[in-house]
Amino acid sequence: MAASNGTVVALVGGESSDLIAQLGALRNVDAFTVADGDEAEAARRISRSHASYVISDADPLAHVAAAWVEFFDDRVTLETLLYEADTAADALRSGRAQLPDYYLVLDPAAVEGTWRHWWFGALSSKAPTRVLPVPSSTGEVRRQLRRLPTGRPWPAEFAAWLTRLQFEVPDRLALD
Repeated sequence: MAASNGTVVALVGGESSDLIAQLGALRNVDAFTVADGDEAEAARRISRSHASYVISDADPLAHVAAAWVEFFDDRVTLETLLYEADTAADALRSGRAQLPDYYLVLDPAAVEGTWRHWWFGALSSKAPTRVLPVPSSTGEVRRQLRRLPTGRPWPAEFAAWLTRLQFEVPDRLALD
């Protein structure tokens, strides 16, 4: 999959459908929601976009995140977490998936429990300037888009890190 020409932003952590629709009305913004979990179509749309900003709820780590949260909440086995991590790592290595440039976590105060540790601990520990909290409003997201920090790319060893997620214990991760 070819990389997008624009800045790819995943809106996560809250109800984003209406917000994405409103952002899609802005100039130089391609905004869409992933229909029925069709990540392959989302990846194609992101790679074909010529907009300055590509905003969606598409997250190539969604299954990994859910498995990580459920593993530490004692709802799935280690094998489930490892399977999801291996699947995502393979997709990233092969180019079938790419991480968004930024994750904007909507309504961070409402993110509860282990999910909070995923967004602001495990994931942000790998690229702190890439995972940003933002209130769930069109105006606030627009302001955040205008001031997105320049950051280093996702670490090259990110795919390998995914396969060691069982060692990223929520209670040991620093939260902002």
